Amino acid sequence: MTHSPAVRPRPPARAAFLQIVLGESLIASAAATASAMLFEVPVWAMFVGWISYFTRGLTARQGLVNLACVLIGLALGIGAAHGLAALSPLLGEFALSVVVCVVTVAALSMARAPVFNNLLGFFLGLVAYFASHQPPTLAAWSGLALAAAIGALAAFLAHALQQQVLRRAGAARR
Repeated sequence: MTHSPAVRPRPPARAAFLQIVLGESLIASAAATASAMLFEVPVWAMFVGWISYFTRGLTARQGLVNLACVLIGLALGIGAAHGLAALSPLLGEFALSVVVCVVTVAALSMARAPVFNNLLGFFLGLVAYFASHQPPTLAAWSGLALAAAIGALAAFLAHALQQQVLRRAGAARR
């Protein structure tokens, strides 16, 4: 019995590939510039939103769900920071173990929720909050949320551009 090799989608023609690469690069550049210069939010946090868009379901609806999970993760991170501040005087360094366990239980449990259940999104938000080294405030959450939203929107636009170029390239081949 012989097995046929897996059918791979045909790569786009060179011109279409270049259009996609240049277009997506310009979108990423515009999002980074807007993040830094217009909104004064961290560019790396914008890319957290970009990454979250591609974690699953490449649609506008799923992109919003993915972003919402990042925002929930940011809130979990802020809650964890408050928990550490409250428990550290009582438990010392052991407070970290307790808080990490509680936050992980919360994130893993939310992964079973009916809609907002993107575990990667939750952890992207957690990591983004702690990477920011900002105090656990609404202002910190808002700035990081704005950056992530810019990134998710840019990723949606980049994916839409890619799909449009591929449709045109496919129509031109026929």
